[in-house]
Amino acid sequence: MYDRLTSIVPAEYFTMSPSNGRKSLLHRLESTEPPGEGSEEHIAEPSEPTEGESLSAKAGPEGQPAAEGEAVADTLAATPETVRSDEEFLSPGDTLEDRYEILKFLSKGGMGAVYLARDNRFPNAKKLVAVKEMISAFRDSVTSRISLETFEREANILASLNHPAIPKVFDYFHHDRRVFLIIEYIEGTDLESILAEIDFPLPQEKVVNWSTQVCDVLSYLHNHQPSPIVFRDMKPSNIMLRDDGRVVLVDFGIAKVFQARKRGTMIGTEGYSPPEQYRGIAEPRGDIYALGATLHHLLTRRDPRKEPPFTFHDHPIRDFNPTVTPQLEATVSKALAYEIDDRYASAEEMKLDLMRLLGPSDQRPGALASSPLAPHAEMAPLWSFECEDEIRGTPVVFENAVYFGSYDCNLYALDAETGKERWRYATDGGIVSSPCVWNETIFFGSEDQILYAVYSRTGRIVWTCPTDGRIRSSPAQEYDHIFFGSDDHHVYAVSAKSGQELWRFDGGAPIRSSPVISGELSVFGSDDGNVYALDVQTGELRWKCPTGSAVQSSPIVAEDMVYVGSGDSFLYALDSANGWVVWRYRTKGRVISSPLVSDNLVYFGSNDHHLYALDGSRGALIWKYATEAPVVSSPKLFEGAICIGSADGYLYSLDAKTGDLLWRFSTGGVITGSPAISNGVVYVGSADHVMYAVAANPSK
Repeated sequence: MYDRLTSIVPAEYFTMSPSNGRKSLLHRLESTEPPGEGSEEHIAEPSEPTEGESLSAKAGPEGQPAAEGEAVADTLAATPETVRSDEEFLSPGDTLEDRYEILKFLSKGGMGAVYLARDNRFPNAKKLVAVKEMISAFRDSVTSRISLETFEREANILASLNHPAIPKVFDYFHHDRRVFLIIEYIEGTDLESILAEIDFPLPQEKVVNWSTQVCDVLSYLHNHQPSPIVFRDMKPSNIMLRDDGRVVLVDFGIAKVFQARKRGTMIGTEGYSPPEQYRGIAEPRGDIYALGATLHHLLTRRDPRKEPPFTFHDHPIRDFNPTVTPQLEATVSKALAYEIDDRYASAEEMKLDLMRLLGPSDQRPGALASSPLAPHAEMAPLWSFECEDEIRGTPVVFENAVYFGSYDCNLYALDAETGKERWRYATDGGIVSSPCVWNETIFFGSEDQILYAVYSRTGRIVWTCPTDGRIRSSPAQEYDHIFFGSDDHHVYAVSAKSGQELWRFDGGAPIRSSPVISGELSVFGSDDGNVYALDVQTGELRWKCPTGSAVQSSPIVAEDMVYVGSGDSFLYALDSANGWVVWRYRTKGRVISSPLVSDNLVYFGSNDHHLYALDGSRGALIWKYATEAPVVSSPKLFEGAICIGSADGYLYSLDAKTGDLLWRFSTGGVITGSPAISNGVVYVGSADHVMYAVAANPSK
């Protein structure tokens, strides 16, 4: 149902399951493309962009900005000298020690692999375990020796620990040149994968909640008897979030027993590791520094591996996320002190400061759908409907009904006037794809990898079209066909009547952008950083235009121009005939929001918290409006007003010509989907699980 998630190296021994608890998380989504061992594939926002850069001269697609520079390697340890052949891996049905039956291959690295297995020692119960395997390709290789020592260190340390936030180890044995570690199977996802899926910093109260739990497990490790244990590799990919909201610390491969005044090997993850660890010194307060670096990353989305080391104090958290309180900023800053003695003396001391930032209702693990914003006291909705999980997509209104998906795996149909439920259709995955309508049929994608067509009046299934990846792209309808993208790297064109495939095109990476159909072209963006234009009938490539980062914004075509945003912080205007850049406008954040064009003005949001209005011909700034959080929602126009949501939880209505605020309506969670407007009513969903109906013009 859900793809198996792997993090960067040994966190691969856990995987995700589609339990109800997991679906209650705001950011439960898997990462776009799990990076391989020792690599980093998440692209950071530009360090010091110059806002408003506009290029008026045309440049060909080959003249596009280059992608971000190569990322720093994930670890300072040695890398494998050889790669295993597929023949060496275990297969489903293989049994180890007459006990552990291999069920599924999960992931592989240069010298090892991880499998899901069943422990047959319990024949009347299905006890699942993770099997972590290492094979020594060269018996005399220094790398093989180091890898084996690391593997055995992890086994020995885990076997000596007993804490609910540390995976349990069940068994350890050799077989020929292979070494196996049998570990607790954990359901959930890691924080780096969560970060990769969102376009705004994580909410303060959730980050604080998780960090207090991490402090608990660090306190356990640092006070371990007979000798303290230093983790040495704290980072988001090594913090696992269980279905119930509790954290688990994973990857003890480089943890070590603390020995005062003894130097060791430089090891850890660059960007997160403290200064003294580069000198071979590992002590408990180094874990506090790394936790501070992790919190800075979670709260700002600035990846420290992309920045010069030890420069956190040059980038205060509140400069990038003003919703963070000064008290939390000060707490993280103290943890990140360059000198050891200037940091917190212990994890317990840091936890006390963090606990002061939590209200009574926040001092326990839970779902991510909360927000510090209370509903706006001066403006009440016409109606509201609460479902069982976050609403991240955009609703569509058709024949007096509102259709939208939720992460509770259901597509809902509500009466547009009353908000009463007409029907719901259940899938096996969360729904972020926004539906489209054709001939009384509703089309939408699900994270269960299927595009669905259901009858609009009853919710009865008409047909399904399976793919090989999650569907987060929203389908588009034209010429009696449905066009949509999938995380399997393909864009599909299928018959609206039957779901039969007309063509598919490989876009080189997950397709989160939604195709736009204009004449003979189907235009969309890809996570490979390109904007593609295909022949709508054959799926053949007409042109492509590279940008500097993933393109998840959905393009719009107007007056022979294609307007689309990119993760490189630019809004692009392309010639629709050949894909050449006419102009581009730089913001200070990723542009995920899909643009809107009206009267030669281009409206769009940015992760720099602003909504922009540009001249469509030249890219000149007309006005911009500042919200309190990233704007990934896409704007909609109604009677001279622009409506758009923000991650600060507000729905804004602005004068389209001047950018002046007309009104704003507060929900109880972040808004990432776009509003739908029909008959003077604005419909918008929120991460607080609620679909709202609000008067587009409250003064009437």
